[in-house]
Amino acid sequence: MMKLKIDRGGLLAMLVCLGAAVAASQVNAEDGVASDIVIDRFNGESYVGWMATGEAFAPGPARGETQLKQLEIDNCEGAGLACSEIDGDRPQGRLTSRPFEIERDYIAFRIAGGNYERHTCMNLLIDGEIVRSVTGWRSDRLVEGSWDVRSWKGQHAKIEIVDEASGDWGHINVDHLMQTDRPISPSTPIAPVYTEAFRPQFHLTARQWTMNRLNPGQREEGWINDLNGMIYYDGTYHVFAQRWNKCWLHFTSCDLVSWQEQEPAFWEPSLDYAVQSGHCVVDYGNTSGLSKDPDNPAMVAFWSAGDNHRQCISYSLDKGKSWTIYDQNPVLDLPERDPKVFWYEPGQHWCMILYGGGRYHFLVSDNLLSWKETGHSIPNSFECPDFFELPVEGEAGTSKWVLVHADGGYQLGSFDGKQFTPDYPQRIPIDFGDFYATQTFHNVETGDGRRIQIAWVLHSAFPDMPFSQQLSFPCELKLRRTDEGLRLYRAPIAEVEQLHGETFHIEGRQLRAGQTIPLQPSGRQFHLSGKVKLAEGGRLTFRVRGVDVVLGEREVRVGPHHAKTRQPVTEFEILIDRTSIELFVNDGELSVTEFTLMGQNGLFVRADEQSAEIESLTVSKMKSIWNATDSQ
Repeated sequence: MMKLKIDRGGLLAMLVCLGAAVAASQVNAEDGVASDIVIDRFNGESYVGWMATGEAFAPGPARGETQLKQLEIDNCEGAGLACSEIDGDRPQGRLTSRPFEIERDYIAFRIAGGNYERHTCMNLLIDGEIVRSVTGWRSDRLVEGSWDVRSWKGQHAKIEIVDEASGDWGHINVDHLMQTDRPISPSTPIAPVYTEAFRPQFHLTARQWTMNRLNPGQREEGWINDLNGMIYYDGTYHVFAQRWNKCWLHFTSCDLVSWQEQEPAFWEPSLDYAVQSGHCVVDYGNTSGLSKDPDNPAMVAFWSAGDNHRQCISYSLDKGKSWTIYDQNPVLDLPERDPKVFWYEPGQHWCMILYGGGRYHFLVSDNLLSWKETGHSIPNSFECPDFFELPVEGEAGTSKWVLVHADGGYQLGSFDGKQFTPDYPQRIPIDFGDFYATQTFHNVETGDGRRIQIAWVLHSAFPDMPFSQQLSFPCELKLRRTDEGLRLYRAPIAEVEQLHGETFHIEGRQLRAGQTIPLQPSGRQFHLSGKVKLAEGGRLTFRVRGVDVVLGEREVRVGPHHAKTRQPVTEFEILIDRTSIELFVNDGELSVTEFTLMGQNGLFVRADEQSAEIESLTVSKMKSIWNATDSQ
């Protein structure tokens, strides 16, 4: 820890600040608004009242026109500012204020520098926890900003200025910290979390915990993409997902339809080290020795570093509530990424599938910490493998191993613990839309045994929202024998009915060619399910809030996505959320997942070209998966 000297100039600055704070307790007589309270203007020669660690802030504040010009810092309010770039971008460090009471509605500031969340930022700490954060903008022009702190009024807080980055824009600059009731630049007003205009109500999306920005990008709060390490453990379903290798996001549920978003499970150890996609297991036999209590097995998460070479682990000893990054990482040094790990009971060993060089490579281990290559691999593969054994429906004792590629295409075959032998070389698609990085819940044999799949819904960009991207609705996978051999089917889990609200039914309705009937005049979230009879060349078109979902005799279409069915279309389900449509036909023979910003209201159905019969149709409004308290 660095000790800072207080010179005469610094002492004078401190006295000025104290005087300002006393004066701020007065109400401005002219307009009745409480006067501003100066936290710091950084005009002195040292950081009076702040604790500095590391080297970045050791030179003291940047001061004077000459130095500010050399550093190309613009729009400084006074004579100086807190600055971590005086000695360049290499040094790192932190600057932490003394505790102070929050007495106004806002904390206003000017900020510039690097745009790295958690690494070049300013944080507001309450009881040691980060409750608000802001970064620079990859610019050295100071920009006004503010935090709305009314929720913490009367509590004591600290401000922490962080530089944990070296290299390009590896610095942070802060000036003119004030408590105020009238900020020059009020914080962006955002609706309570999970209630925003475009927020999906029964599909998982990510929230912002400390930031307050719209249209977040990759690696920023509010972003979600690839699924990681989905696992069922001791009555709880855990969904882990990527914030584009910045951290592992974490959601939990006991029933798959009521979800709680937890704070991120773990973060990259340092800027750009990365925690890429991977998998999670429960080490029931304590083969790794990571748990000291045999009755409390470790959850072990496997992930790849950003160099696409180091394969690492994090582990939890409290059922996923907190995580420790293994201090002897990496456990494997081998290209490339996305390790899938599971226990192979017949061989009493662990197996890993690792993507690299266009192949899925198979490795084995006795303890999760040391791995051996088997020499076997699957060619023509790409990213995010999923691999599991699935029984054939209605055929006791018969099962197949299923290898699912990142795009959802799958292969069936046999597996001996070291080598997968596919029954056929080609991949069979199961979804024909915005569907990627699919994974299923692991460890389900300790629950009801269902194999449940979720995918990243690609291209889910929500204009001027504090979140980006979404996940598909959980679907159960079943292996069925057809005229063309064994095929994988996927359909919404039965628990979807727990989200039903107002429901109505249609039975035995014949539609003439060109006839349209209304289904719902308003609403944004629905579940439709039904049975139909379609003549050759005929179609039923569901007009879903302005988007066409078309059922043909042997083909379907959702927006631009088109697919042909193996069997005539007789059954269907449609899940409609605020910004997505998921179509399932013939009890899961195929699906189409579509992200769409629907601009109209209402549901209609129309018979095209030929007459059509709706044998049965159920339309249910859908409730939210988020608990009411989550939006507080």
